[in-house]
Amino acid sequence: MIAFEQFGAGPWGTLQLADLGAEVIKVEDPVSHGDVGRYVPPFAEGEDSLFFEAFNRNKKSVSLDLRRAEARAVLEDLVRNSDVVYSNLRGDQPRRLGLTYEQLKHVNAGIVCCSLSGFGMTGPRATEGGYDYMMQGLAGWMSLTGDPDGPPTKSGLSLVDLSGGYVSTIAVLDGVWRARRDGVGCDCDISLFETALHELCYVGTWTASRGYVPPRRRNSAHPSIVPFQNFATADGWIVVACPKQKFWQSLCAALDRPGLAADERFADFAARDENRDELLAILDAAFAERTSADWLALLAATGVPSAPVNDLATALGDPQVTARAGIVETDHPTLGVVRQVASPLRLGDETPNRRAPMRGEHTESVLTEVCGYSRQQIADLAVAGVFGDDN
Repeated sequence: MIAFEQFGAGPWGTLQLADLGAEVIKVEDPVSHGDVGRYVPPFAEGEDSLFFEAFNRNKKSVSLDLRRAEARAVLEDLVRNSDVVYSNLRGDQPRRLGLTYEQLKHVNAGIVCCSLSGFGMTGPRATEGGYDYMMQGLAGWMSLTGDPDGPPTKSGLSLVDLSGGYVSTIAVLDGVWRARRDGVGCDCDISLFETALHELCYVGTWTASRGYVPPRRRNSAHPSIVPFQNFATADGWIVVACPKQKFWQSLCAALDRPGLAADERFADFAARDENRDELLAILDAAFAERTSADWLALLAATGVPSAPVNDLATALGDPQVTARAGIVETDHPTLGVVRQVASPLRLGDETPNRRAPMRGEHTESVLTEVCGYSRQQIADLAVAGVFGDDN
């Protein structure tokens, strides 16, 4: 795979494939000093950062200045020996740079050209840039998030970027499968905006079908299932979920409030939703009487789904993380030991674990091994400025 990518969404998508063992050749522009993710604070040193490490482990880096006429021939030689050309640029950029299937099929009829952009390669917004926070606002996510009396709020993580990366990976895998079956590649046109809209899921269906206007609920409550939200305890917060009737009955037992289970106001999903204010007042008062640890032990014993609201350090230190080797380490020449969350993709016994590449680190080896270039050819290209003035 040849990847013209930077920052978050694109590198996250190709990271999934790199973690599964795919050879991802990251093409970086020497004029702009490579992927902007290399310079994202707070933990950045020179041309490397912990941000960049998180998105680019197990990849290779090649410097290539596509402004140079000679660079096009190099690109086509890479395409000739690859399955995928991947980019996360503005929707109009793949065509301008010659990265679409129509522009590359003469080199490799089976090439899959995946574009992950803000708005897709067509439509009135195709020439606009798009970033995660913008998409959370534009697709309505922020109107759903936060307390009722607070401002519209983004997710704590860049979930549109991450989801767009995953969606693009699914498209790439299907495109490669089809190309190997039929001998013909294709374009994959993936949009962050459409990804965000798609993830409205059932709320989007309710709105499109019935004109539903989703309210914001306090304490991160589910829009219709009660109780299914955060509760304050005597010393912190816990999440309690009753998405089945049996869990509601178990919760009444844990609370030692059998009368709640028999109360017609709270008899089923619809009744509890209709009378949520009365019910939550009772539950808020009950949960405030004991500590989080006490409640979690009691809820676990009675079979009620529940969890603590952890900070990040506590989450990463959970015994389940340790048991399943959920943190991996690499050594970096300037950043030292880098500890990262391991891939959730567990296929087979072996998972690659290499640090992210230095900018242009693999230019010579990739052109030698993938394209069959001689040392003299590489030297001539360097003199022509194909790899940038600092290479």
